[in-house]
Amino acid sequence: MTFKLWSVGSSRSHEAHETPPPVWRLMSFEDLRVGELYEALRLRSEVFVVEQQCVFQDIDGADREAMHLLGVQGGELTAYARCFEAGAKFPEASIGRVAVRKSARGTGLGHLLMAQAVAAISQVWGPQAIRIGAQTQLQAFYVKHGFKDVGTYYLEDGIPHLEMLREA
Repeated sequence: MTFKLWSVGSSRSHEAHETPPPVWRLMSFEDLRVGELYEALRLRSEVFVVEQQCVFQDIDGADREAMHLLGVQGGELTAYARCFEAGAKFPEASIGRVAVRKSARGTGLGHLLMAQAVAAISQVWGPQAIRIGAQTQLQAFYVKHGFKDVGTYYLEDGIPHLEMLREA
């Protein structure tokens, strides 16, 4: 089942030389086309394995349970996140594998991605609390989206993380 998402975020006009706003698609694993899955896994690998120099099992078996949020600009996947219903990863709904292509960072796309991910959970499963496992270096980023540190710190694949909760 594919969901078309409404645009959340900036409504400013885009001139010809500017990057077009992303087109957002929310899809179940079964609805992902092979090329879309390939691009999602490629972006995740670029960000989490290559950039962060972290050897870990990205293909973790959870992709089949997730709704996949894809942000495409100019024909290229530039933003991606996985959304899970309550009980899949945490007792609450959750968002993970949040990734923005390096060339698109600093444009506000990460904030648009998080706003879309929160909206996607609400659209699919209804408004509710969302828990994430965030890299501690990104805590301030997630605070801007209503997430609060719940005091659970842990090391995942050699990277410090903390649990954060966004109330319903």
